[in-house]
Amino acid sequence: MQSSQPSIGVDIGGTKILAALVDADGAITKQIYHPTPSQDVPATERAIVELVQELSGGQLHCPVGVGAAGWMNRDSSRVLFSPHLSWRDEPVRDRLESQLGRTVTLVNDADAAGWAEYRFGAARSVNDVVCLTLGTGIGGSIILGGEVYRGNSGIAGEFGHQSIVPGGHRCACGNRGCWEQYASGNALGRDGAELVRSKSPVAHNLRAACGDDPSAVTGSLVTDLAAQGDSACRDLIEEMGQWLGLGISNLVSVLDPGMVVIGGGLGSAPTELLTVAESHYRRTLSGRGYRPFAQICRAQLGPSAGLIGAADLARQSSA
Repeated sequence: MQSSQPSIGVDIGGTKILAALVDADGAITKQIYHPTPSQDVPATERAIVELVQELSGGQLHCPVGVGAAGWMNRDSSRVLFSPHLSWRDEPVRDRLESQLGRTVTLVNDADAAGWAEYRFGAARSVNDVVCLTLGTGIGGSIILGGEVYRGNSGIAGEFGHQSIVPGGHRCACGNRGCWEQYASGNALGRDGAELVRSKSPVAHNLRAACGDDPSAVTGSLVTDLAAQGDSACRDLIEEMGQWLGLGISNLVSVLDPGMVVIGGGLGSAPTELLTVAESHYRRTLSGRGYRPFAQICRAQLGPSAGLIGAADLARQSSA
């Protein structure tokens, strides 16, 4: 039975920790934040406790969901690895529960965002969903049968590290040719920087925007110029869309979802990105012509999705 009580969602980012009071309909009624203590685990946990106590006003029955980038173990009691903090196989859930005196649900931030889209956003009518988070890399989550699928070890959804170009660009994970090296903000920035570095005349707007400094080119700069109609940047967006569509066809071939939801910082990129991605996905999906195509759509909840999803998962766990 779904509880109607409010719950608290916490989203730990690289620069700030957001916390929000969320009602049973997924609406945020109050939101506060604290700067993320740089690489200081005890200080980060104290900040989480202070934010929760401020939001809850001492009401111990209010459940808490904490979302963070990284890998959680199968029962979500420990953070195995977090890129933002020095959490390395840490019993974070138990420590927070001890300090707060209430139930805490620990969840990967992409899983939280995907759950929010499933419950309150773009995928409300679909039980089998793949959610992609496009930013500096590619993250994501899987909802199967109306439940978050986390795999045997708890770390399913590392979509960005499927290898699609053997011997391709080196990835930070140590492998080559990972999907996120071709369909992410970092990939756009790298390709834009190459245009600037080559002094290409077609990149005159991009060169002017970055002061002819390749190191100043970012994925956000490329997407902004593309949205303004710059042809060179629009070409880069279209090329990324082809790689995005290829990766989506791989995921759909394996998981057969009813919908693929695309969010994250690049989820609001020019329409051409999703148009090209869907076209290429339809051209490369295995069994095309004999199976339905999964719908591809933009996420609806924006940067609040992680907060909303973490809070709702905590509410579900405590019901």
